[in-house]
Amino acid sequence: MLLYELPNTGHSARFFCPTCPYVCQIEKRVKIKRHMRLVKKAIDPIFSENDQQNLPTTDTTCPACNYGKAGFYQVQIRSADEPMTTFYICKRETCRNHWRED
Repeated sequence: MLLYELPNTGHSARFFCPTCPYVCQIEKRVKIKRHMRLVKKAIDPIFSENDQQNLPTTDTTCPACNYGKAGFYQVQIRSADEPMTTFYICKRETCRNHWRED
């Protein structure tokens, strides 16, 4: 990422790279934006609807509908010395609630 250096007595304003010798002298006026608008992108699901139907099933209670069966999968989302996180998907077709257990 290029950094901006204010004009000094020896040189005009410029962009420079802090890790390599690259320097770009600025000849014209520059407008610097400090705030960038972030756009949320759609996230592709890890499992398709078909994959969710084929997940292993366990006897656990859904917190949304109190149904007694849920599909589950485990993912290591924290450091390796922490236990895996278990994600559940309610098996009731009208619910399909997602929750996790750390």
